Amino acid sequence: MQLNAVGKGKIVKDTVAGATTGRSISIQGVTKVYGHGSAQEFEALKPVSMEIKPGEFVSIVGPSGCGKSTLMLMVAGLLPRSSGLIEIGDRAVTTAFTDVGIAFQDHLLLDFRTALDNVLLQADIRHIDKDLLRTRAVDLFRQLHLEKATDKYPRQMSGGMRQRVSLIRTIVHEPPVLMLDEPFGALDALTRLQVRSDLESLWLRNKPTVLFITHSVEEAVGLSDRIFVMSPSPGEIIEEITVDLPRPRPISLTGSPDFGKYADHIYALFEKMGVLHGIAPVAHGSGAQSAPARSAQ
Repeated sequence: MQLNAVGKGKIVKDTVAGATTGRSISIQGVTKVYGHGSAQEFEALKPVSMEIKPGEFVSIVGPSGCGKSTLMLMVAGLLPRSSGLIEIGDRAVTTAFTDVGIAFQDHLLLDFRTALDNVLLQADIRHIDKDLLRTRAVDLFRQLHLEKATDKYPRQMSGGMRQRVSLIRTIVHEPPVLMLDEPFGALDALTRLQVRSDLESLWLRNKPTVLFITHSVEEAVGLSDRIFVMSPSPGEIIEEITVDLPRPRPISLTGSPDFGKYADHIYALFEKMGVLHGIAPVAHGSGAQSAPARSAQ
């Protein structure tokens, strides 16, 4: 297990083994200030720097309002940054980056289209051959055991099914970069476990670069190659953690002592920052996780 502290503005380079279709992401001294120069000026994000290798699965975890979603939107080119430089591959991000798959907490499926037709929207938007995309989509529906859902409308599907359809729509065009903002936030605990496992399986197909935004320490540890921990607002990176766990990872990791060490370490960081109080340790190797007493600041 590697736990690597990152000083303010320090860039950590790492290596990802294996074939990948992903692209590198370079974030250099990026900040966000709203209402700059006005009486209502608000610093949302202190200078953030990180290097993400092609094919890495990187999570950013932090308390609500720390700026992690703001950072993702700036990386996607959907929100202007106040300072700094962002590059994806060899291209500086100055406008919306289109060669990407983005998913949010809300599945955003169209009620009047079937599950398959929602996925095939990518063909119309991106001018991709519809037969090719249909073949990919059907294969993905099969992989996620959703064959019987292709002709269902969103109202006819469970929350977990809708979110998995959303993930298929996000990756069906095989983008080199995925940006995921709390995609499991609206799901119940058991469904979150299954969809988390499904996401890892989908990612392993082509190894796109993933920037994953989450409040969940367990999801970050369960999915990531590296985790960046952010402070409360105005957010900044306080630590980078390399997760050395084998893949594919089991649907439940709570029986793993190493998993518990990673989770305990991150919770201890939040306790030190005053984000959480009264944290009980994870039960190592017991096959179940203890229920820590937590209260957000």
